[in-house]
Amino acid sequence: MARKGNRVQVILECTEQKNTDVPGISRYVTTKNKKNTTQRLERKKYNPFLKKVTVHREIK
Repeated sequence: MARKGNRVQVILECTEQKNTDVPGISRYVTTKNKKNTTQRLERKKYNPFLKKVTVHREIK
């Protein structure tokens, strides 16, 4: 049986790590309400590869 509601899982990926030569990808999984938040999420999260807090954006 499928879930009812507007909450969907989204993946957040680091934006600063793409510009560096550091290997690995920092990603987080979270949920959002698709009806209330139509634009992409943007959160500050810890990046273990860069060892600092960076901006993570929602990817498709």
